[in-house]
Amino acid sequence: MSDVLRPDASSALEAWRRRVSANREQAERLREGTPPRDFYAAVAPDFRANPRRTDEPALELLRALVRPGETWLDIGAGGGRYALPLALLAKTVIAVEPSEGMRSVLRAGIAEHGISNVEIVAERWPMRGAPTADVALMAHIGYDLEEIGPFLDAVEASARRLCVAVLVTPSPPFPAEPFWPPIHGEARVSLPGLTEFLLLLLARGRLFELRLCAREPLAHADRDGPLRWLYQQLFIAPDTAKGQRLAALARDAITSRDGRWALSWSPVPVGVVSWRPRD
Repeated sequence: MSDVLRPDASSALEAWRRRVSANREQAERLREGTPPRDFYAAVAPDFRANPRRTDEPALELLRALVRPGETWLDIGAGGGRYALPLALLAKTVIAVEPSEGMRSVLRAGIAEHGISNVEIVAERWPMRGAPTADVALMAHIGYDLEEIGPFLDAVEASARRLCVAVLVTPSPPFPAEPFWPPIHGEARVSLPGLTEFLLLLLARGRLFELRLCAREPLAHADRDGPLRWLYQQLFIAPDTAKGQRLAALARDAITSRDGRWALSWSPVPVGVVSWRPRD
């Protein structure tokens, strides 16, 4: 028997699918123009990060999980936020990333910091002939996947020692949600986040370790960065009536600290979740 507080695996997967599906359908209904071929191309440069930084608690937790000589698989590696620092500790990092914009940022980081043990795989997960590794990492992905079950099955199949997920709550698009009613006339359907992911793992019969910390919100190098991100999250163009209205609304919400710009400076709750793959 399944209930809200104790769902079975199929019920939890279906609840996840319904939420993501409703989120996607809302975006498709209200989107202005043709969807970009690479959703992340416009904002990929904002995901650059120094691999030797020591100011991110979630990264320190990941570093503590690395064993000498291990291979790590970073699924949805993006611009290398974690792939590059982990490569400084592991034998090899295999970075799977479908976005050319993100891969470009990743390649630039590899060259800039002289890191030679990152293998880039231009594929979308799950993928045929998936590589195996000691640890499979999924960091800040999965929120918008309707079929999360096969995705997790593939993650577990590729991990020899450990599966690790890094997720936030609420989900990353949350700072854009207050702008939906005044721009689109309706509330945004939220994507699932860390809380729902933990419930899903329990429903799938996985025992996990959870380490909680906080991170700084997404900040940008220029004042237009948060606005570019809002255009992306609300699926509108700058030169439309909605785009101009959004720019006016966001003007007072965007503030700066230490040369960076953001919509909010409130700490974001992060969970680093680890569990053993099934034999």
